[in-house]
Amino acid sequence: MQSSTIDSTFSQKLLTWYHQHGRKDLPWQQDKTPYRVWVSEIMLQQTQVKTVIPFYQRFMQRFPDVLALANAPVDDVLHLWTGLGYYARARNLHKAAQTVRDLYSGEFPDTLEGMVSLSGIGRSTAGAVLSIASGKPISILDGNVKRVLTRYFGIHGWPGSKAIEQQLWQYADDLTPNTDTGLYTQAIMDLGATLCTRSKPNCDACPVQTTCLAFAQGAQAELPTKKPKKTTPVRTTVMLLPIWQGQVLIYKRPASGIWGGLFGLYEAESLQDAQSKAQNLALGDIQIEPLEEFRHTFSHFHLDITPVLMHLNKPPAGRVEEQETLWYDLNSPAKVGLAAPTLKLFSTLRKNL
Repeated sequence: MQSSTIDSTFSQKLLTWYHQHGRKDLPWQQDKTPYRVWVSEIMLQQTQVKTVIPFYQRFMQRFPDVLALANAPVDDVLHLWTGLGYYARARNLHKAAQTVRDLYSGEFPDTLEGMVSLSGIGRSTAGAVLSIASGKPISILDGNVKRVLTRYFGIHGWPGSKAIEQQLWQYADDLTPNTDTGLYTQAIMDLGATLCTRSKPNCDACPVQTTCLAFAQGAQAELPTKKPKKTTPVRTTVMLLPIWQGQVLIYKRPASGIWGGLFGLYEAESLQDAQSKAQNLALGDIQIEPLEEFRHTFSHFHLDITPVLMHLNKPPAGRVEEQETLWYDLNSPAKVGLAAPTLKLFSTLRKNL
């Protein structure tokens, strides 16, 4: 299949389909600005549209423009991000906004090089912002587009490998039109999200079905090639819940690493270690009550969590250790960012108080 013969027909068919059937009522498709598109693209990384919509609406209400985001405390940003996961995205979002404020006078760069220099923005996200918000003829290659192109061109091999990814970028560049680029970008992402889905793709409704190699070969289920499997490692931890009159002791985690910058629970390696930790935290005389173990799964490992309630027998002492700490009131929650397992445990505690 020669790309020179399919460039225009592919994009034309896709644009015609998008005008007739594409989604045009999503919140970030209204009043398209680099800021609004950028926030949506970051939120949509590894997160479904239906999950993102309410988060995006709340985020825009609190941070209507890049300066509002840049000037806000990072804790406010993490609080509004709580529940979306992959919290490095929120920290990078805040950092990038401050860069736009400090180095670009509050205006986003209008070049690919400038955009990718911002924290948390890769080539595909930069291309999406520049094409959708500014009409720049720049290609993208997010997960949906990778799936469309691997099937359309019948490419076998894991798309995450460098060689396959380079091949896909070349196809993405070849197919992206010089005009209507923003609409084309939305169209090809929409095609992957609504028709060319991971399982049970709706090939009968696909506008480019007649020239798709995967369809011709009956290979839709095989492509894209899955990542070579590795055994997912399992880690364990004991999470401590020191509690006094409906308040639980939490602390602010380091800015980097797992749940960076969020408030979380102190941890121990074992139940025996939990006792030592309680002494270090100057909790005084306590009663320990282990709760039911549960599993939290990350992209690269499972974390088996044993929660332990620590009932204080007297009011908490003053300062605890050197980290920033907080006695979190379950009935009047502070507006701080919390990790998903912490939220889950607090929700359970509220029901049982």
